[in-house]
Amino acid sequence: MPATPRRTRSDALQNRERLLEVAAQVFAEQGLDTAPAAIAKQAGVGVGTLYRHFPTREALIDAAYRRQLTRVCEKAADLLTRHPAAEATRTWMEHFLDYATTKSGMSAALNAVIASGVDPYADSRALLTNAVATLLEAGARDGSLRTDVTPDDVLLLMGGVAYSVQHGTREQARRLVDLLMDALTKDSTAS
Repeated sequence: MPATPRRTRSDALQNRERLLEVAAQVFAEQGLDTAPAAIAKQAGVGVGTLYRHFPTREALIDAAYRRQLTRVCEKAADLLTRHPAAEATRTWMEHFLDYATTKSGMSAALNAVIASGVDPYADSRALLTNAVATLLEAGARDGSLRTDVTPDDVLLLMGGVAYSVQHGTREQARRLVDLLMDALTKDSTAS
């Protein structure tokens, strides 16, 4: 009779979450060279706990990246429960820019993950496309957003806005989000 897989204890799940939170912050701020022991210490766990959850640095980087992306994408549906579609879309774009800023600090770390043979971007596009589609569909339903815009259109434009965050200023990025929202709103197509 096969053994029943053990459930992960709640404290172990909390430790994993804390490690991912700290790792994402540390990788974004300090880069890839931060010692795993420093990440474990800042998370309030032992280095053995870190390696139990993430046997390699690349596994930790990959998990931190995926967790951040998932959180950003999940915000789309959450924002729609509290705001009209156009407002939720704008707020989500701000969250995406925060994420893009963090991701740019993790770029060297993500390259190390890719070099190890793992593709951290494999499901990223689908997650982002679904998040944007959720926002656009809500905007189509309430009449606040144009219906002739695709998630790919928005993601392409957001890529440019994210580039401005990495190579320009946050104020410039805000102006670009304003322009993008002007283009997305229903009344922008009226003559």
